[in-house]
Amino acid sequence: MIGAAALAFVIAIALMLIRALYGPTLYDRVLAVNSLGTKIILLLGVMGFLLGRPDFLDISVLYALINFVATIAILKFFRYRSFQVPLIRKSGDRQ
Repeated sequence: MIGAAALAFVIAIALMLIRALYGPTLYDRVLAVNSLGTKIILLLGVMGFLLGRPDFLDISVLYALINFVATIAILKFFRYRSFQVPLIRKSGDRQ
């Protein structure tokens, strides 16, 4: 039963990879990569259970943190085209 869950995750990962490569917009691709990371985290948990290695859960938690921070950084970069904090202009300032 757990093996079937692992196979389902592998199929879902393949579908998310296809979506990330051929997504129509940039945000679809970012969402697909974020979902791909989530599926990999779940697969790591299932594989750790199947192999009897509880240290896989530590690796999956670390990967979840990296996935979250990377997604926020990518979205911020595509919104502002920079990783710096945008300047707030006053209403009377010219460009």
